[in-house]
Amino acid sequence: MADACSVGPDHTAVRVALWRALHTEIDPHPHVLDDRIGLRMIAPDDDWRGRPDMAPGFSKSMRANVVARARFVEDLVEERAARGVDQYVILGAGLDTFAQRRPEIASGLGVFEVDQPETQAWKRQRLTELGYPIPEWLRFVPVDFEAGDSWWDGLVAAGFDIARPALVASTGVSMYLTEDAIAATLRQVATLAAGSTFAMTFMMPLDLTDPSERPGRETAERGARAAGTPFISFFTPERMLELARENGFAAAHHVSAASLADRYLTHWPDDLRPSGGEEFLVATT
Repeated sequence: MADACSVGPDHTAVRVALWRALHTEIDPHPHVLDDRIGLRMIAPDDDWRGRPDMAPGFSKSMRANVVARARFVEDLVEERAARGVDQYVILGAGLDTFAQRRPEIASGLGVFEVDQPETQAWKRQRLTELGYPIPEWLRFVPVDFEAGDSWWDGLVAAGFDIARPALVASTGVSMYLTEDAIAATLRQVATLAAGSTFAMTFMMPLDLTDPSERPGRETAERGARAAGTPFISFFTPERMLELARENGFAAAHHVSAASLADRYLTHWPDDLRPSGGEEFLVATT
């Protein structure tokens, strides 16, 4: 990996970026998302495709999942932007490359990427080295969650306007948080101006996933525990909708992984579908 800073992005952000790149290399056209910029940022060794978690068979449902959820959020951003929403917040941005890949949309927005300071410093440096200057409309919001920093305070300090509507997205994060922490995030986002949207993935309990997908899910959970980031929160769709309404959202609906497959992956083989159990909450103020 490129030694841009002494501390780089966390392993989860790297893995997601590599799966997105692998999608463009081995999956059928048309691609759900064409993202090689994350791969260029990481600059892994030539044998990165030989990693166990990159094996085509093992990673197929995870690849499908990460590209479908990213495409869903980006389509939502485009749709809301057409309605006049001009602020986009990415909680746990990792190595997201929306700003670099979609400048025709992003440049008309205020894009706020929230993540750990080390990841953000590394990412800024790598983007600059690769010839991607940081435009004025792209704001990095470094937040040291372990030190108790407030992402909301950081967002406002970076120029976010709480009086204007926004789209806030959080994907692949909630399973690592307690229910209390998730509820606190929902309460905070629900205070945004009318017309704001929160799109968040959540993990369903294992017994609600398709039996054929449970071995892969169990493998993912074991890997997360071994890395020191265990999955700790699981929700039924009904409970997640209830939680959104309890914490101040005017409306909320559930978007299933199956519906994302129907939307984006109908041209793929039947066995290439998003991994079971990660679904979307879309809530509005």
